Amino acid sequence: MYIPSLNVTLQTLNIILRMRYNFNDIEAKWQKYWSENQTFKAENLSDKPKFYVLDMFPYPSGAGLHVGHPLGYIASDIYARYKRHKGFNVLHPQGYDSFGLPAEQYAIQTGQHPAKTTKENIKTYRRQLDQIGFSFDWSREVRTSDPNYYKWTQWIFIQLFDSYYCKDANQARPISELVEVFGIEGNFRINAAADDDVEIFTAEAWKDYSDKQQHEVLAKYRLTFLSDTEVNWCPQLGTVLANDEIVNGVSERGGYPVVRKKMKQWSMRITAYAQRLLDGLETIDWPQPLKDSQTNWIGRSQGAMVSFNVNGHDEKIDVFTTRPDTIFGVSFMTLAPEHELVSKIVTDTQKEKINSYIEATAKRSERERMADVKTISGEFTGAYAKHPFNGKKIPIWIGDYVLASYGTGAVMAVPCGDQRDYDFAKHFDIEIPNIFQDIDISEHACEDKSAVIANSDFISGMTAKKAIKRIIFELEAKGIGSGKINYRLRDAVFSRQRYWGEPFPVYYKDGMPQMIDAKYLPIRLPEVEKYLPTEDGKPPLGNATNWAWCTETNQIVDNNRVNGTTIFPLELNTMPGWAGSSWYFNRYMDANNTEVIASKEALDYWQDVDLYIGGSEHATGHLLYSRFWQKFLFDKGVVPVDEYAKKLINQGMILGTSAFVYRWDFKNVDESGKAKKIIFVGKDLMEKIIKERSSIENSKGIFDSEHFDLLNSSLEKNNASKNKWSQFVPIHADVSLVNASNELDVEGFKNHPLNKDYKDAEFILENGKYIVGREVEKMSKSKYNVVNPDDICADYGADTLRLYEMFLGPLEQAKPWNTAGITGVHGFLKKLWKLYHSGENDTFYVDSSPLGKSDGALKTLHKTIKKVDEDIANFSFNTSVSSFMIAVNELTAQKCNKREILEPLAVLISPYAPHIAEELWNKLGNEESVSIAKFPIFEAKYLVESTKTYPISFNGKMRFIMELSLDLSKEEIEKEVMDNERTKQQLAGRTPKKVIVVPGKIVNIVG
Repeated sequence: MYIPSLNVTLQTLNIILRMRYNFNDIEAKWQKYWSENQTFKAENLSDKPKFYVLDMFPYPSGAGLHVGHPLGYIASDIYARYKRHKGFNVLHPQGYDSFGLPAEQYAIQTGQHPAKTTKENIKTYRRQLDQIGFSFDWSREVRTSDPNYYKWTQWIFIQLFDSYYCKDANQARPISELVEVFGIEGNFRINAAADDDVEIFTAEAWKDYSDKQQHEVLAKYRLTFLSDTEVNWCPQLGTVLANDEIVNGVSERGGYPVVRKKMKQWSMRITAYAQRLLDGLETIDWPQPLKDSQTNWIGRSQGAMVSFNVNGHDEKIDVFTTRPDTIFGVSFMTLAPEHELVSKIVTDTQKEKINSYIEATAKRSERERMADVKTISGEFTGAYAKHPFNGKKIPIWIGDYVLASYGTGAVMAVPCGDQRDYDFAKHFDIEIPNIFQDIDISEHACEDKSAVIANSDFISGMTAKKAIKRIIFELEAKGIGSGKINYRLRDAVFSRQRYWGEPFPVYYKDGMPQMIDAKYLPIRLPEVEKYLPTEDGKPPLGNATNWAWCTETNQIVDNNRVNGTTIFPLELNTMPGWAGSSWYFNRYMDANNTEVIASKEALDYWQDVDLYIGGSEHATGHLLYSRFWQKFLFDKGVVPVDEYAKKLINQGMILGTSAFVYRWDFKNVDESGKAKKIIFVGKDLMEKIIKERSSIENSKGIFDSEHFDLLNSSLEKNNASKNKWSQFVPIHADVSLVNASNELDVEGFKNHPLNKDYKDAEFILENGKYIVGREVEKMSKSKYNVVNPDDICADYGADTLRLYEMFLGPLEQAKPWNTAGITGVHGFLKKLWKLYHSGENDTFYVDSSPLGKSDGALKTLHKTIKKVDEDIANFSFNTSVSSFMIAVNELTAQKCNKREILEPLAVLISPYAPHIAEELWNKLGNEESVSIAKFPIFEAKYLVESTKTYPISFNGKMRFIMELSLDLSKEEIEKEVMDNERTKQQLAGRTPKKVIVVPGKIVNIVG
């Protein structure tokens, strides 16, 4: 509608709007510019010093990003942009860890190929990442599910298969070296990481072995190998899970039950690198808690290996102990329930009890068993071992506190010296001999290593340190044991019974694995009709019709053509989720190379990651496995360094503020037990009910008559206790249905697609409103407390989001999200914009005339440069945001519009708020991106104080303050104060008795 009185044309209105801080237009403009100009593309060779900034790449889930996800990305992006300003050639890449269970679960439910959903999810992630303004070099994008990427994951697997770990050289060596040595002298001098059951053989015996036998021997040395392994099996997911994928005895993904069972699996001999993994922690700047986690997970301990004969059997039980000095205190032995000897030594009378116990234990994860220190359980096998020194009979038990995967899966129990053994012995009434001098063990074990040994034959009277040496000497002399360093770390299971993962480059000949020649890689995932395991229990790849390898044509062919001579079955398992993430940081260095993982020139230039940011939850998963692979690739001469990340920062978590409704559960059921009515009460009402629930009559005033009668009749009908008449079940409500006053949109809740059961529920309102409860917890789709960054960017802009996430608190700490707080940060950006514009129409105006030397704006600028420079270097991003706010407030008060101040200010803030900085930089007349501008240089001379703020007092009471030059003399200070209008008002014509002036401190007017 035309309004003549406004006298404004549409063209003029558009010009005015463009002058204002239209963040949506500004951000879209510069995101397009960066993309079209490849502003952040890094060069592999440069005269500039290199700096490699890396984020842990995301799994592209269907839910997309929530505001908690970008926290680490924003921090790394600030640092990457900062280092560019500082003159570095910065590599800041991004990609996707795109193999994963969620896509496969969705495929099982819908039949849609995981590649399709993954591609769609990546499109969403890319859009979201771009709109937040990250300075990623997208020309190097990787996706672990891309055949051009997993070709090299398969190649690394082949290298591991063709290698063994030489302890003498302390590095991985070609397996062909072993074959050569075996043919000359057998294996009696080989010092290598290998299976415990390796037997000594001569060169003649080796030559007499069949091909299959030789393959079996070599498998005991290879760095990746097939073995029957005790694994965590999740039937509902149809796959094996790593220990770190299990939480409280159920799968982390889906919460499904997990059982222990033996399966033939591919494993990685990470144990060969245990000591190097420990030593390497001393050379990298990683958080100490994370280092401690890896140190404990690797679990180095020094002690002895001891063999116990089993009475009536040929078998021996090997035990590792850190306290061989306590061997005369052994009164029983405990085997892990899954120990292979249990079935061989159990007596007929005990077999049923033992089998029942083993079955029950299989339902508990290793972590659950380790964490449960209160429950005491076990069963006697009926068998006995023989003490290696005094020949006494030692009863053999099984107990779930012993793990088959740790040590040998057996312990020599010394109840007088170990509290857990002590509690076990007390519980089952087993003898507790005392082997410590003058120590009372009537109530608890003695775990003090300074205790003197007693009642222990030839080591009686010795200290622990001396006794350990003597026992090890005697064990070795008798040939029944030896000193040993042991590690808790177990070889890593490397198989998954799933479809959506890297295929193994493996076919089977006579049941033995054979590697496909690397020149035929990648071996691509086949098409399948179903993503579930086959009817006979094989992994999903068993559903493929074209999944056999022809050695004549070196191609994948129809399964029906398998003949055992030229066509062989391919491996049906796929690699685990950590395979592709264990080396991706190297691929970024030369992501488009088709000939090698990365060129030598690129690897030698970039070397390693200078700054890695990601979550601490990966401490004993990705961050350990990737260090293992890096060390292996270093041994093979593929990469130039054996630790891939110099510095690691674990960002904290942004927490969500969840909303809860409270379902009132009382005996409100019909004859069939079905609830007659579902009732929800608000938080305040619930608290009133809980307070008054000691008596039904006390609550009569809380409800209207209808609800009171319903409650009372339900109690009478079900004979419910009058003092225990209500329970409340908190249920998450979608935070998008709750306003700033915590009021729930009741109809929206009822009609929510996931709340079908509550469509007809009744909500008891207070003053016409339903007020939810609030609780801060992890931001998660399942808790309905997710805040979408798309909404924040649309309403406030990406620069506001970036600044606000940094402003919330220190990077490493957890902090709650509160959308209401974002308006302050947005207001700051508008205030920043106003510094560069004037008038009601926000006309761009910056004064290029020189500043005066004493201008306060220079002090504001340089103290901000100093603070921000220090903050970014120390990753204290939250305090930088505060500094920006202070600076803008001061410059606004100073009415500063000088180019000499505002141009460096735009550079200073650009790592944090790059879009507005680009726009202002461009308006200042610069043609190139602000991202390559030099970081402002701090000059200390501008922070030298030239003025002093004096408190002006009258008869000792301060009335106002004055800013005066420090160069003024005592007399000049007095003159300035007395000439001030505020002084004249205070004196009201009176003449003061005296004026006390202390230069640099105070002025006091008396009388």
